[in-house]
Amino acid sequence: MKKEYKIFEVTEAKEEYARAIEKLLPQLTSSQHTFTTANLQHLINSKETHLFLLQTEETIAGMLTLCHTLSPTGGKIWIEDVVVDSSQRGRSLGRALVQHAIKYVRDNHPDATLMLTSRPSRVAANALYRSAGFVPKETNVYSMKFDD
Repeated sequence: MKKEYKIFEVTEAKEEYARAIEKLLPQLTSSQHTFTTANLQHLINSKETHLFLLQTEETIAGMLTLCHTLSPTGGKIWIEDVVVDSSQRGRSLGRALVQHAIKYVRDNHPDATLMLTSRPSRVAANALYRSAGFVPKETNVYSMKFDD
């Protein structure tokens, strides 16, 4: 069976990538986000962040970000902003993105702990993460936003 997609790390701030990401963001979060080519350039300039896009024959259909942090307890790499376009779901593309991230971390940062968070209401996503080998960690997640 022919693979109908490719996953690649974004290394250039192309306008077409920024537009695709901006189109995916409302499917990820209800918070409004504007994503520009300048935002993309800033993101790919960071050595601690790796943005991967999944491209089907038709379009950019998904994304996943890896964020590397180092603390006294060791390296942690967080999977963030996993989303597959609603028109492309049901094709195991989310699984492909997660497996790609696991392989990337295993190959490049084998001593790091790979982590992620997911809302309990995202039933399919949580099932995917468990089936990929992630184990729920008993913790509370807190956040704080700073408005201008």
